Amino acid sequence: MSESRTISAAGGLRGEITVPGDKSISHRSIMLGSLAKGTTLVHGFLHGEDNHATLNAFRSMGIEIEELAGGDLKIEGKGLHGLSEPGDVIDCGNSGTTIRLMTGLLAGQNFFSVLTGDRYLRRRPMKRVIGPLATMGAKIWGRGGGDLAPLAICGTKLQSTEYDSPIASAQVKSAMILAGLYADGVTTVREPHLSRDHSERMLRYFGADVRPFEGGVSVAGQPQLEGREVFVPGDISSAAFFMVAALIVPGSELLIRNVGLNPTRSGIIDILQEMGGSLELVNPRELSGEPVADVLVRSSQLRGIEIGGSVVPRAIDEFPVVSVAASFAEGTTTIRDARELRVKETDRIAAMTSELSALGAKVEAREDGMVIEGIEGLRGGGVTSHGDHRIAMSMAVAALRAGGEVTIEDTGCTATSFPNFWQLLSEIR
Repeated sequence: MSESRTISAAGGLRGEITVPGDKSISHRSIMLGSLAKGTTLVHGFLHGEDNHATLNAFRSMGIEIEELAGGDLKIEGKGLHGLSEPGDVIDCGNSGTTIRLMTGLLAGQNFFSVLTGDRYLRRRPMKRVIGPLATMGAKIWGRGGGDLAPLAICGTKLQSTEYDSPIASAQVKSAMILAGLYADGVTTVREPHLSRDHSERMLRYFGADVRPFEGGVSVAGQPQLEGREVFVPGDISSAAFFMVAALIVPGSELLIRNVGLNPTRSGIIDILQEMGGSLELVNPRELSGEPVADVLVRSSQLRGIEIGGSVVPRAIDEFPVVSVAASFAEGTTTIRDARELRVKETDRIAAMTSELSALGAKVEAREDGMVIEGIEGLRGGGVTSHGDHRIAMSMAVAALRAGGEVTIEDTGCTATSFPNFWQLLSEIR
């Protein structure tokens, strides 16, 4: 039987919290630490199910990864060509980042591998990665005409390429960049809007020749990566739930420490500030090539806005909780250019429309977004996460302003990205 939780309305949320390490950066720290020569130490690693899927994948390919006291990791990298053929299928769990980035990385190896995942991941589209990789000579097969996991990868010598991506997707771009490490020459990826650039930043930090330019990025093949010390900032996607919670619950003042503010990820800050939210960035600094600050949030009367264009890929994972903020904003919020939400862990446009409507919100789904008319409050009731961690946590935030108790079904999925979410939520109420 799936786990469920019942949430009641909150008074002011107050205190100081630190959210877990950034999920995207944690994934990449293992990948690049394993491909580098020598020791990599990772501080602030997110010990969620998604990141453990990546960790276990590299252990299965002969990489020694030690978990130190306090949760830090010590990775003994073997260099770009140091991985060995896994003895079994690699299980990526629920992690789209793991399976899509690993597809690019494994395409250039000299061995055979198979990637699979849970029942949700096996429904997610993979051609968006496999198609571009095929232009480099990658040999990859999957169910559904090559669109669905399990994926069988016959590693081969890859050719560098220039690829114009029709979508702004960090997973597509990163898969191409990782494959490009194994090609001779320079691989270039262009995209319509700049997607998150953690791969480029971390590759440069480890010593790769990475050249970002307006509209894309190039990477030179066959680099010598060297082990480094990596400090993982707090995940802005996790912090977003508490930002919105503090904004919509009257009488709140919350300090969220050590939040990663990579400009390709900080669209949530821009969106909430444009909606009238009081968010102050305190003590800005840089860690391991990534900008970081503390975020002070005070409850605010939000207003509806139009959201679209280049801000969308900079906040794509935060739209479920943005839709919650919009439900309590004065006026109408229109979200467009966000078709990518339909191919996440679930169809997040359909899921948030369904679950917010179940609590009385006025939400209309569009093919590429949503139209949300703000109301004073939601009613209590029953909702489900659809097995999606961000839906579960977004609905918990919505419940903080509901007129009655809200029971959320299937909440165990939050462990994929935010294992202590429920504990932190209880601490600030």
